[in-house]
Amino acid sequence: MGKYFGTDGFRGEANKQLTVEHAFKVGRFIGWYYGAARDKSCKVVIGKDTRRSSYMFEYALVAGLTASGADVYLLHVTTTPSVAYVVRTEEDFDCGIMISASHNPYYDNGIKLINDRGEKMTEDVIAEIEAYLDGESGEVPLAYGDKIGCTVDYSAGRNRYIGYLISLATRSYKGMRVGLDCSNGSAWMIAKSVFDALGAKTYVINNHPDGFNINTDCGSTHIHVLQDFVKEKQLDVGFAFDGDADRCIAVDENGKVIDGDLILYVCGRYMKEHGKLTNNTVVTTVMSNFGLYKAFDKVGINYEKTNVGDKYVYENMQQNGHRIGGEQSGHIIFSKYASTGDGILTAIKVMEVMLEEKQSLGKLAEPVTIYPQLLKNVRVRDKKTAREDKDVMAAVDAVADKLGSEGRILVRESGTEPVIRVMVEAPDDATCEKYVSEVVDVIYQKGHAVAQ
Repeated sequence: MGKYFGTDGFRGEANKQLTVEHAFKVGRFIGWYYGAARDKSCKVVIGKDTRRSSYMFEYALVAGLTASGADVYLLHVTTTPSVAYVVRTEEDFDCGIMISASHNPYYDNGIKLINDRGEKMTEDVIAEIEAYLDGESGEVPLAYGDKIGCTVDYSAGRNRYIGYLISLATRSYKGMRVGLDCSNGSAWMIAKSVFDALGAKTYVINNHPDGFNINTDCGSTHIHVLQDFVKEKQLDVGFAFDGDADRCIAVDENGKVIDGDLILYVCGRYMKEHGKLTNNTVVTTVMSNFGLYKAFDKVGINYEKTNVGDKYVYENMQQNGHRIGGEQSGHIIFSKYASTGDGILTAIKVMEVMLEEKQSLGKLAEPVTIYPQLLKNVRVRDKKTAREDKDVMAAVDAVADKLGSEGRILVRESGTEPVIRVMVEAPDDATCEKYVSEVVDVIYQKGHAVAQ
């Protein structure tokens, strides 16, 4: 990760960590880098979520891009995966930009950069952008005369994406009662349009964005709202999205949460049984639940484990040709259909399994027993020193031996904070608490922890 850009773009509180000056300069560099620096014209597509500050950053980016000679195509309020889709499927776009802080509160925002393949921008380009932001690479030239860029209303691109999603459904949803929690974010119009077109009886909540209520007590990070709604309305299934709709968490007919791990099981098993699970492998992260792996073992599905972050999941899928992967948080990637996590696409694929198998979502997820999980964060003076302390490692090994095949322990360094994360999964909460404490106590005893 760089100084400004992390695994999911340049993110921070609007006009504090992320300012309009940053956005303008990002636009200036990208417009030049993909245009004048290569002696060609440059085309960039931009989407945004519903935060009030998204408009401010959109205008700043547009000013920078057009000043450097780029033509900018505006999708307006749309989802992150729609930006990736438009860039990926139209040959003449050089890159895409999504203005969103995903599941963060309204006062945060972010700039996500997407390359011409619909993937996250490569690290070498990010490094050049950061050098420009810090004034290390000099100024880039302004465009003059007929070289100055223009803006184009490109809502047609968003509509094309909606049509693409509809085309992926294998059956009509007629007779299905579906709840959608749009998190007052990017999915607020798109999700309902898709499910209505497919014939569902659609019940929608949190689809009235006002610039401030995105992700506020709603969406995939506040799933209890949809749980209550599904039970109250006696719906067949519910789907909750986050602010930019690249995540999906489902709720079954009984109001039970079907998180990303359970979605990976439901869809992965279906794909295996229908000969669609390339390499017989599902890609997960190290934070996926131990119960998911035991369920995969029972049905003979292999799995990969990557670092936390959908970026790492996608990289593994690309390198090895795997077709499905994702995170517990609901970032699910179906690489045959998309180059990024896509919440609405994920909901469509879950609906496919339900309809083709003629089973409820609760029944489909039933074979997975989710293990209790306890995670404690310990603020330390130095992450590497604490993690590699021989006594800490010995304590971790001792817990792993005691757990055997009935659980697991994971100790890792935070990617963004001076924190060591200690996580244990076991058959019961008491065992989780006992073994997490054994390791945390050693970290404190050895003087690594910072008093809080």
